[in-house]
Amino acid sequence: MGRNQDNTANIRNGGPKLITARDIAAEVGVAISTVGRALADDPRISARTKALVRKAAEQVGYAGNTPARVMRGGASNLVGLILPDVRNDFYSEIAQALSETCDRAGHRLVLAITGDDRDVEARHIRELTSARASGVIIVPTASPRRESIKMLRGLPHVQLLRHLSAIGNIWFGINDEPALLEATQHLIALGHRRIAYLGGEESHSTGAARLRGFRRACVALGNSRELVTESLGPTTAAFGAFATERLLGLPKPPTAIVTGSVHITLGLIEAVESLGAEVPERVSVIGFGDPVWFQWWHGGLTTIRPPVQELATTCGLWFLHNLSAKKPPDTWTGHHSVANSQLLVRATAKRAEAVAARRTSARV
Repeated sequence: MGRNQDNTANIRNGGPKLITARDIAAEVGVAISTVGRALADDPRISARTKALVRKAAEQVGYAGNTPARVMRGGASNLVGLILPDVRNDFYSEIAQALSETCDRAGHRLVLAITGDDRDVEARHIRELTSARASGVIIVPTASPRRESIKMLRGLPHVQLLRHLSAIGNIWFGINDEPALLEATQHLIALGHRRIAYLGGEESHSTGAARLRGFRRACVALGNSRELVTESLGPTTAAFGAFATERLLGLPKPPTAIVTGSVHITLGLIEAVESLGAEVPERVSVIGFGDPVWFQWWHGGLTTIRPPVQELATTCGLWFLHNLSAKKPPDTWTGHHSVANSQLLVRATAKRAEAVAARRTSARV
């Protein structure tokens, strides 16, 4: 009876036959242990035998036995990606790029969302450790639990975007400080003095760096620095909308706003549209992040674009290369890789004199 007929008969008897390593061994004419070693890319197995085993496994739909391999002390082919959220293009693009990179290398990306909650973060790390994940790529919370830090020390890992020295010294990040400096200088050059910054809290390394860039630019304002407003809070659209509504409701609202978060930018846009505030006629805006539709909002949102694709791909390739070397995580040497964000000047920032004239004519 052929294999297809055999499977058909098994379906009638309650389900299809489970293909095992024994079947692959019989098909190729090798020992069962050779099948396992060939599929694990063991250097003791010849390239010809590996190719024959893999071809036979593919033809019969052999999925392998990950639990058995884990029980024998091996690692799975899973790579954990721990993110605060995926509700914007910034993190979803990172997840997409890393998934593609892992897939090409024979690994599978497992997504875990923390909501920036360190208890949730600890649970995800514990589950990935129990599943014997090959490694973890993590955007850490501001203050991970000691349990999380301890587990990560025994697991190959790399920090992405945010960096905490307590977790380790392998980090792939973005240098946003120069871009925030340039964005704020751009507004100052346009004559703005009443400038507001909406950003994340300083407890995260990313929020602190972006705020430093803004403040560095504001030093040039001299006595006018008292007109500068900083609103720091959670990097959520709700906070962005609330802070924007409050600012635009002031007796002397800012003539320009710059943001330091994708979600906060989305909240600002929501508030601007809800209030019917004219951009850039009433307030100039510089956002953060660059989903495609930002190019269309009010003629094109002037914004800070992080090099997301470059960051994710570089991080994934470096991490997978080091995983393939099969070195214990405590022997990995420190590594920092930093890419720079870019200011994209479009239509939502104009000269302050034009904004002031518009407001005067509106009062008249």
